[in-house]
Amino acid sequence: MKKIAIFLAEGYEEIEALTVADICRRCGLDVRLVSVTEERWVRSSHNVNVEADLCFSQADFGEYDMLVLPGGMPGTRNLEAHEGLMRQVDAFHAAGKYIAAICAAPSIFGHRGILKGRKACSYPGFESHLEGAEVTAGPVEVSNHVITSRGMGTAIDFALVIAGIFCGRDKAEEMARAVVYKD
Repeated sequence: MKKIAIFLAEGYEEIEALTVADICRRCGLDVRLVSVTEERWVRSSHNVNVEADLCFSQADFGEYDMLVLPGGMPGTRNLEAHEGLMRQVDAFHAAGKYIAAICAAPSIFGHRGILKGRKACSYPGFESHLEGAEVTAGPVEVSNHVITSRGMGTAIDFALVIAGIFCGRDKAEEMARAVVYKD
């Protein structure tokens, strides 16, 4: 079974994190919410407290097939400030393993040089941070192992793309119908 880690930092956008967790778990994927601190309870940008499955120090990165970075402020800045997480993002990218970011979080990939020569999208106003990318206004962009999306309103599209990568397009389309996203 494929395993996905979704990282929660203080100030994350809850819809972006939890939609991916929900859709992917419904598709049968093993999804772990990982706090980037040593506290399992993490407060979102809208003061919603969510208990992560584990703390960063407990994560075995060799087990994961994908790392997901939700956006939100100051969540995106807090993710980028976490040196251990940034080392893992770089390692996954270097190994060609999947990395995904939504909303403001694709800016992290831009700052790290990951988007050079790739199509990418982000929350409006963050396009200048997508350094070297061919910036689009699409809801989701997939460029090999790098996935970006625009924001809360594209969270279901983002989650379905991720589910489709690991479960197949048919399963993702079935899930879209099951949650009454598409007929």
